[in-house]
Amino acid sequence: MLYFTLKFLHLIGAAVLLGTGAGIAFFMVMAHRTGEAVQVAAVARIVVTADFVFTATAVIAQPATGAALALKAGYPLTDGWILVSILLYVLAGCFWLPVVWMQMHMRDLAQAAAAKGLPLPKSYHRLFWTWFGFGFPAFASVLAIFWLMIARPAFRFFV
Repeated sequence: MLYFTLKFLHLIGAAVLLGTGAGIAFFMVMAHRTGEAVQVAAVARIVVTADFVFTATAVIAQPATGAALALKAGYPLTDGWILVSILLYVLAGCFWLPVVWMQMHMRDLAQAAAAKGLPLPKSYHRLFWTWFGFGFPAFASVLAIFWLMIARPAFRFFV
């Protein structure tokens, strides 16, 4: 029963990471496309909240449930596919942490512009495109981890 509970929690966490990431990206891009500071500010407020409520919770739960699940199933954490998954998880985190800061900053820039009835400033646009670019390696890493969890390829780093 413990194995299936861990597996369930790990799969839910993985789905939350992938789904929230895709949803946040979609809504931020759609708001950005309007060019309206009021709309960007409103969506960015929701996106920042979603990242803290859902993504951050899953980010914390994934390593705990993943390590417990691997050990319960008899896989050493140094098994190749697990090790690559961990490295990709760290890589995704290296892109996600700055993205959270960028989202908060974009929210603040959009709120300030909306309050003054001004268009989105150039600093917002520069930050948006940096945020957009950071999403690709983070999302690709998560997709690769999904593949590794399903395929469990035999990578041999240690003899």
